[in-house]
Amino acid sequence: MKTGIELLQDPVLNKSTAFSEEEKERFGLVGLVPDATDTEDMQLKRVLLQLSHKSSDLDRYIFLVNLLDHNETLFYWTIMSDPARFLPIIYDPTIGEACTKFSHIFRQPRGMYLSIERRGQVKSILENWPERDVRFICVTNGGRILGLGDLGANGMGIPIGKLQLYTAAAGVPPKHLLPMYLDAGTNNEECLNDPLYIGLRKHRPATEDLYSFVDEFVDAVQEVFPKCCIHFEDWTGVDAVHLLERYRDKYCVYNDDVQGTAGITLAGMINATRLKKTKLADETYLFLGAGSAGIGLANLLCSALVEEGLTLAEAQAKVHMFDVNGLLEDSRTDLVDFQLPYAHPHAPEQDFVAAVESIKPSTIIGVSTIGGAFTKSVVEAMTLLNDRPIIMALSNPTEHAECTAEQAYTWSGGKAIFAAGVQFPPVTVNGQDFMPGQANNFYIFPAVGMAIFATQASRVPDDLFIEAARAVADQVPDDLLQKGLLYPPQSDILEIEIQTAAKVAGKVFDAGLAGVPHPDDLEAFIRSHVYQPAYPSLV
Repeated sequence: MKTGIELLQDPVLNKSTAFSEEEKERFGLVGLVPDATDTEDMQLKRVLLQLSHKSSDLDRYIFLVNLLDHNETLFYWTIMSDPARFLPIIYDPTIGEACTKFSHIFRQPRGMYLSIERRGQVKSILENWPERDVRFICVTNGGRILGLGDLGANGMGIPIGKLQLYTAAAGVPPKHLLPMYLDAGTNNEECLNDPLYIGLRKHRPATEDLYSFVDEFVDAVQEVFPKCCIHFEDWTGVDAVHLLERYRDKYCVYNDDVQGTAGITLAGMINATRLKKTKLADETYLFLGAGSAGIGLANLLCSALVEEGLTLAEAQAKVHMFDVNGLLEDSRTDLVDFQLPYAHPHAPEQDFVAAVESIKPSTIIGVSTIGGAFTKSVVEAMTLLNDRPIIMALSNPTEHAECTAEQAYTWSGGKAIFAAGVQFPPVTVNGQDFMPGQANNFYIFPAVGMAIFATQASRVPDDLFIEAARAVADQVPDDLLQKGLLYPPQSDILEIEIQTAAKVAGKVFDAGLAGVPHPDDLEAFIRSHVYQPAYPSLV
């Protein structure tokens, strides 16, 4: 057992001002900490007071990361005390600014940094991590951070933040979580020319070189951390799709940008059709954006449509996509393999409003990262075609949202059913109050993560995300749904995720993918694995 200064420098064991008198005496802490002994609630009051003096959410983010570096329990006690307040600070939207400035606000390492320059040494490098029972590695190469593009090593803020959400939102114990940056360089010249940049100062390699290095990483994880699930995060679109397909049938891996984004959007669509008293199969969908997020969304949506009775071809025919080069249609020669199922017979079209008027979608879904792309003309065209147009502006951070909640409701005369990838405040139009929901992945991936953790799942098939989507959608009460809220209140996030994880765990057992015996009570089983941010007695 550590003692004295060494104990105080361990963020997992450190209690700061909450050590008992007996612990102070036994572990050589007398004189090293104040004589007063605080409760966690008293420490929380001090944290909240200090946060109140910060002038921006970025400053609050930096303060909270520093708290995590020194006192893990108090960090999670704080975040979990008021998730609706703190999740937007430790993750989206604040994380976008934090990543753009990551090299400048860097204080001490968290997680692992695995360089392509260390090719051939990956297994021994992973063995440097002190925890042997790693269950999740969230890994990025910084290639497509949120809607901000290639940020290189500055993207490390994303896996750090994602794994904090595993714990804060779903109770996955933090000791089993490992954030990782796979450094293969960056093509961002601003990063390469920044003297404070913390990553490799070289351009990204050819695809085959990158994939061979990722192969070494994935194989090494199986040896060093045999119960680990690899969570791919914020890779470039083509890499995100191709790497997922490369490993998903052999290892426990998933990609949150492809599957998690799809899951939370599907949850919103389920509730939008609940509001309209229709089914998913009754809708026609037009996506703005056909990268990894859009394709992942479309694929999961089609799987859900097949569950409703359509053939796969019938489901794909209901989904249309529009990207930077226009409508995906069968005469285009610039499409990649995973886009082809959505390239339907149609005349070439470069104008999104014209595409809306031609295809007549009931739902538009924005994953374009182009702020303001859903213009007044787009929303008005959707409103002319539909009594209740479904408008999902999913890009983030806030400045990349395709439209705001106020714009969607105002331009549609209050007819729109709306959700966004960021949180917008309530809106009143024509005397009616609307509560825009946030289609945030943190409703989905932490719950799926908890189910994987508890069941020791060997694979992560898409139907886990469909089940998670249905479970999240089911937890929106009718009174809030009538106000337009498509997602449950964030203040109840832990309970929402426990309920969701229990449903997902059931799917894992049904599919024969679990590494533990089937429990009698799935909800109690999940609750038995939930981390509680409380100081353990050291005596």
